[in-house]
Amino acid sequence: MNTAMSAFLPRRRSALLLLLLLFTLAPVSRSQPRPPDYGDALSKSLLYFESQRSGHLPHNQRVAWRDHSGLTDGLEQGVDLVGGYYDAGDNVKFGLPMAFTITMLSWGVIEYGQQIAGTGELGHALEAIKWGTDYFVKAHTHPDVLWAQVGDGDTDHYCWQRPEDMTTSRQAYKVDEDNPGSEIAGETAAAMAAASIVFRETNPHYSHLLLHHARQLFEFGDKRRGKYDASVAAAKGYYPSVSGYNDELLWAALWLYKATGSVGYLAYAMDNAVSLGGITWAIAEFSWDIKFAGVQILASMLLMDDGAKHEPHRRILERYRSKAEHYLCACLNKNNATNVRRTPAGLLYVRKWNNMQYVSGAAFLLSAYSDHLRAANQTLGCSGERVSPRELLRLAKSQVDYILGDNPRGASYLVGYGDKYPLRVHHRGASIPPYRKSKEFIGCTQGYDNWFGRRDPNPNVLVGALVGGPDHMDRFSDERKNFMQTEACTYNTATLVGALARLSSLELGDEGLNSSNRSSRASI
Repeated sequence: MNTAMSAFLPRRRSALLLLLLLFTLAPVSRSQPRPPDYGDALSKSLLYFESQRSGHLPHNQRVAWRDHSGLTDGLEQGVDLVGGYYDAGDNVKFGLPMAFTITMLSWGVIEYGQQIAGTGELGHALEAIKWGTDYFVKAHTHPDVLWAQVGDGDTDHYCWQRPEDMTTSRQAYKVDEDNPGSEIAGETAAAMAAASIVFRETNPHYSHLLLHHARQLFEFGDKRRGKYDASVAAAKGYYPSVSGYNDELLWAALWLYKATGSVGYLAYAMDNAVSLGGITWAIAEFSWDIKFAGVQILASMLLMDDGAKHEPHRRILERYRSKAEHYLCACLNKNNATNVRRTPAGLLYVRKWNNMQYVSGAAFLLSAYSDHLRAANQTLGCSGERVSPRELLRLAKSQVDYILGDNPRGASYLVGYGDKYPLRVHHRGASIPPYRKSKEFIGCTQGYDNWFGRRDPNPNVLVGALVGGPDHMDRFSDERKNFMQTEACTYNTATLVGALARLSSLELGDEGLNSSNRSSRASI
């Protein structure tokens, strides 16, 4: 080896060591995700509701791995309760979360119907709503009788069967004058009132029918007050009413006011604002059970949209708005005291069981409130700081983007969206070969023996399902038995639909005018 080469090698080794050291010390960032396709996610979200249908499926059913089920529901009680939705990965029809699902789907269409139409999905959105409201019409058999649940969670959870095979109890449970249920009466009234607005132009006769039922249900829930889970004990272990019925009564009254314009319903929400907690509760979450934030935001929008009309109630409406802003500021992490926790990657985090329901609900409320603020040329007040509508929408977008894959795992939590998503969703029908291809009967525990514990992906993709999501450290385990994280619920996706519709206008590049002609500018 010559002298020149001998001198060169140590320098080369030093250079290589330096490069290696720099590479090692360089910060590691997750790969940049591709821009989200909100329109595609919206389409998939609406498809999910067809996977959850109970009853006799229509000829235009798009989810081919599902078939007819629950065709004798209500038969033992002498009432037709065929139809409706299964709430999650089981085969029970729980009335309270089903009604909330329809209320939120309807609200999404009311706020963002034009955006949904722009993606070609308005027809599917209306079908999803009507599948629920058709069932509610059946379930409301008398002014003071509402069938609240079909199936028993205990026996259902003992089995792992496709809904087409289920052999579990189909006992039906009702609330009536002697066994009141103000939560479910109020929420079903809200759902039917909101849906009546959706169908007002396209199907006025049906809209009128829904309003007729909504009025009766609200009167029943208010006149015969009582907790529904005290009357329907079978619901207590699965959908207990923690917040009570006060929020549902205010919720229903405001939706009936929006649907009818009757000042009596507005007066109810104003006169009972203190006694029912509408302007006393400051809440940092929104869900199928705890609706105070939704009540407060609805009331606040009345003042923003038409202050002159609602001037006589300004004092009470401003107090509603103060509590609404507490919720929104908590999401923005701008309250002096109570804020919503976040994971290290920025996901809003309320609790470990099905956290995504709170995320999708917040994304919708932030989006809608942002647009109403912008239309009124107003800002949000958070502990003395003024927050622009743009900042609310930016937070909503960040939460939806996390759901769609902008997260440490680089995976979508919306099943079927993107290249990577949960494969072992905790869902009976999705985890067993489809009935239409394999009509061999699968018994109660046979599903557990042969399918539940398999490591293979589900044979059926539950497209559009929003699963429970990651823990407080952004960790997620894609296992069928991990129901806290891998089970999806209808109300998770229902609130996401509106948020996706709002964000779809960003990619459409239009001004995003919603059904009330409020400007939803296509930039953040």
